[in-house]
Amino acid sequence: MKKIVLEKDSYYDSVFLMLTSKAVKEIPGVKNAVVAMATEMNRELLKEIGLFTPEMGGATPNDLIIAVEGENEEVVTKACETAKDLLRKKRITTEETWEYRPVSLESALKTVPDCNLLIISVPGMYAAREAKKALEKGLHVMLFSDNVALDDEIELKKLAIEKGLLMMGPDCGTAIINGKPLCFANVVKRGDVGIVAASGTGLQEVSCCIDKLGSGISQAIGTGGRDLKDSRVGGMTMLMGIEALRNDPDTKVILVISKPPAEDVAERVVSKLKKTGKPSVIHFIGLEARKHIENLWSAVNLEEAAGMAVALSREEKYSPRTFTISKESVQKVVEKETKRMAQTQKWLRGLYTGGTLADEAMILFERAGFEIYSNIQTKAELVLRDPHVSQGHTVLDLGDDVFTVGRPHPMIDPSIRDERILKEMEDPEVALLLLDFVLGYGSHENPAEAILKSLSQAKKKAEERGGYLSIVASITGTEGDSQNMEDQKKKLESIGCVVMPSNYQASMLVLKIMQERNRS
Repeated sequence: MKKIVLEKDSYYDSVFLMLTSKAVKEIPGVKNAVVAMATEMNRELLKEIGLFTPEMGGATPNDLIIAVEGENEEVVTKACETAKDLLRKKRITTEETWEYRPVSLESALKTVPDCNLLIISVPGMYAAREAKKALEKGLHVMLFSDNVALDDEIELKKLAIEKGLLMMGPDCGTAIINGKPLCFANVVKRGDVGIVAASGTGLQEVSCCIDKLGSGISQAIGTGGRDLKDSRVGGMTMLMGIEALRNDPDTKVILVISKPPAEDVAERVVSKLKKTGKPSVIHFIGLEARKHIENLWSAVNLEEAAGMAVALSREEKYSPRTFTISKESVQKVVEKETKRMAQTQKWLRGLYTGGTLADEAMILFERAGFEIYSNIQTKAELVLRDPHVSQGHTVLDLGDDVFTVGRPHPMIDPSIRDERILKEMEDPEVALLLLDFVLGYGSHENPAEAILKSLSQAKKKAEERGGYLSIVASITGTEGDSQNMEDQKKKLESIGCVVMPSNYQASMLVLKIMQERNRS
């Protein structure tokens, strides 16, 4: 039985609605449920799953849809009432805490008249219009929204340059401006290292590594994924960000992070960094490190990029290293993790919430000679035929659109990975799980606890088959993050997970385990 409820002019945050949908789906007897705003994309989704009715055709993005399919009328009625109750509680909480949600830029500016930066998170089709209005009013912009047309991005960035404003995004998920973490970011110390990054989790990983080394961040500027990748955008935000850090008296060292940029854009970035005269570190993920030239140094991984920047800020020599523990300790861990594996166990499954962290791990394994299948592979022959089915050694970015349509990002809702862990353990040849846990603003309040049960079940299943499942994890976070980094680590270690201090070190440990398996 199906039931559809349409409520006119009832706006709620999309992440809250996704979590509400998840709660309703967990009611016994519910086959499917969607609680969402009536955007065009959501209406198309409802058509695909058979929960669309003619009256939805006239719905607007400001209207709320509760669509439920269940075993019988009683189940469906209960599900709809549960959704309404959750929405009512949210509305009451908002009213009690005086949480005001402006419905326009104009009303927001009346509420905060001295605002100079606007974060925009609206459907892509409306995002460019709102960003342009903000720039024209003299506001810096952080455009969290994705699905913004390339031509619109170029136009917005040209307008920002003309007005001397920062235009971060589209698809910019992380920034730290004047000590304030924006969107997905961590609580890090203030310091003299300024970052410009095209990647959100890459920026988080590097800023957290800098914090763990006892240094801090002056500014961390996000650019959005297309900024350096597409020659037509030309790295406009990256170049604006570098110029801003050049003129920032609190920034002593500049650190640039990006996935492989277009060749001509890379040269522009290098030229711009040289002109700043400030010590600068570049890490183009996946590209070979450049030779040290003048004021420019090049790193081969995210953790090294952080270490180089900190050394430069302290006017010290950087000493490269792979692990922060001794070679003997590493070897003991490798022996412990491999000695109980069955002969048939051989495959790695990397299940990532951070796309850049997945990239870093995958590239590292490929350089060591392993073939890695993935949903984010650039090699056509290694792209998974079906992202929902792993093969051989697989590294997944679970934050990719294919996994998140109608669901929150796995950094917010770990159930995406929770489900995948149990699915992976249906394959008796799986030997290793590699996981990241990203803490900070916007992320789940207890990500380790959320998947602890499935990890325990996965280990138990391997033992029942006469083998052993090795689980290696890294935590991107700081002591200041609300999730309590040390507590997250203890929870993972309590069920036998090996927790490393960075994604690079976790990946290198996994590589050594894989190489040991090949020798046995």
